[in-house]
Amino acid sequence: MTAIIPLSELRERIDSIDRQLLQLINQRAACAIEVARTKMAEGETGSFYRADREAQVLRKIKELNPGPLSDDASVHLFRELMSACLALEKPLEVAFLGPVGTFTQQATFKHFGHAVKGIPVATIPEIFLAVETGHCQFGVVPVENSTEGVIAHTLDRFMTTSLQICGEVEIRVHQNLLGKMDTLAAINEVYSHQQSLAQCRQWLNTYLPGVPCTAVSSNAEAARLASLDHNKAAIAGLMAAELYELNIIEQHIEDESNNTTRFIVIGKQQPASTGLDKTSILVSTGNQAGALHKILGPFAEYGISMAHIESRPSRQGLWEYVFFIDIDGHRDDPDVAKALETLQNNVKMLKILGSYPKAVI
Repeated sequence: MTAIIPLSELRERIDSIDRQLLQLINQRAACAIEVARTKMAEGETGSFYRADREAQVLRKIKELNPGPLSDDASVHLFRELMSACLALEKPLEVAFLGPVGTFTQQATFKHFGHAVKGIPVATIPEIFLAVETGHCQFGVVPVENSTEGVIAHTLDRFMTTSLQICGEVEIRVHQNLLGKMDTLAAINEVYSHQQSLAQCRQWLNTYLPGVPCTAVSSNAEAARLASLDHNKAAIAGLMAAELYELNIIEQHIEDESNNTTRFIVIGKQQPASTGLDKTSILVSTGNQAGALHKILGPFAEYGISMAHIESRPSRQGLWEYVFFIDIDGHRDDPDVAKALETLQNNVKMLKILGSYPKAVI
């Protein structure tokens, strides 16, 4: 039988380990400051954040993690550590779809850590504008939901912007019914973003039949409105419930239990290859026979896996479309580079939206 260690001795061990951890954390912070000084001395200006470097570090943490802490917990701790170290020079300014309390803000913190300066912005086009004008170094925008599909406003903005996709982040979206009331019977209207209303359609039809559902600009805005009226409810995340002091009437009301939203990070940076990357492109073929075959052929020829394809009206001609495509690999990888070169010769227009590390989940 294993001997029971006295509580006082265990606490002494923990205190000793905490002192060592604090010393090591500050040693790491000092190294981060020296990295920034070296980069400045070598003429590298702008943001010291590198999406490729951070992804490599976090993947290594998962690989080395012996437990008992889970990989998710270990990655979270190191992401926050890197965020705090980076902020010693200057906190990153990151635009997200506001107001405060949205899932986009949650995605921002998951990707960059809580030491960033999050800037809430009213619309997706305004997030692009904030980064294009240099008001923020990066922006985070939703691009795809596993239940409801792509976010059209995000894809359409890529037709005109020069920004690059620098990274991606995925979050499991849990929808909750919030309000000042305690029971469903008191609700006479439900507010939420149109995507969230769609994700909870079956639940709403079952438990709140006939109650009007009103789409607003964001889930956080829905929570704010619900906080003003004891008969209005909102569908939003738990962060919004805390911010707007709302009761959690029902949790996890989404129709699909694995409901996940993918967000992308936009900026002016082009991450280097990490060995586990994704490339997003925009392709236009014009209105011609065999157009899709011309797009897919080069990827099949060079063995490139295609993760996603979506078509949108080009707005340049009747019945002309552009294709948004995600492929595995980095634009600098030899086979990807060959496939893109061949594709360039087959289509009317090819725009590389970015090569970036796959989400560290």
